[in-house]
Amino acid sequence: MGKRFSKVAVLMGGISSERDVSLRSGAAIAAGLREGGYDVIEMDIDSTELLIPSEIEAVFVALHGRFGEDGSIQQILMDRKIPFTGSGAESSRISFDKVLTRDRLIKHGVPVAPGEVLSAGDQRTLPVPLVVKPPREGSSVGCYLVMEENDWAEAIRGVLHLSDDALVEKYIEGRELTVGIVDGEVLPVVEIIPATEWYDFKAKYTSGDTRYDIPAVLDDETTRRIQALALQTFECLGAENFGRIDFRLSPDGNAYVLELNAIPGFTATSLLPKAARARGIGFSELCCRIMELAHL
Repeated sequence: MGKRFSKVAVLMGGISSERDVSLRSGAAIAAGLREGGYDVIEMDIDSTELLIPSEIEAVFVALHGRFGEDGSIQQILMDRKIPFTGSGAESSRISFDKVLTRDRLIKHGVPVAPGEVLSAGDQRTLPVPLVVKPPREGSSVGCYLVMEENDWAEAIRGVLHLSDDALVEKYIEGRELTVGIVDGEVLPVVEIIPATEWYDFKAKYTSGDTRYDIPAVLDDETTRRIQALALQTFECLGAENFGRIDFRLSPDGNAYVLELNAIPGFTATSLLPKAARARGIGFSELCCRIMELAHL
């Protein structure tokens, strides 16, 4: 089957705290698309000025964080009628904001950890252990695991330094799972087993001692339930093309959705490509399949 596009651009880098990860994702995607026969321009985005050459037929958005996953660049591309990969502007805006995501998931009956949103001076009502995070950052940037009361003050101060408010959630002990979706296909469940208790930025991108089980060692019923929850999350957030949904699975078997990553990583250690490979989808094929889904 012929390709819809031939000359495409990969948007990478960006202006968020995840710039370096995005540069690695973008370079890998560009190589995968070239292998698949596309004429590719790599564009390092370093401001909100977006100058895309007129000959570009579509773009692969490989920008993580602000001005990548928050709907801003999607709106610009929609306004300019340039087809792009991933979710549209409104869905991206919601899924990038962990508070808006929680509200939407709760409304649709998707299980999330008990939580509350706090601003400076607000009193906390949840007991430790807790997870404290800025609502609008990705890749665990600015996230704190508070296991003891003595750690609370530093955590809330650190998050409120990055954001006007903080999302505080009960820490769900148990297992860290993630599920990728590409073009309506739910990929195998991945279990993330970090060497330390906390799967933070370092464990995600720089540490070599995080283990991944693909597929996760789960009974069939639990696997089906988590994959169904992933698809329900994807659909109720209005996501399109591809994404990755993160979970905690408690020892008593309850699954809690943490978030939807609308533009998950495509680095050597990234989880969506790993899950696709387990399904028999090679990296170049994955990139090309997503590129062909580009839309307005």
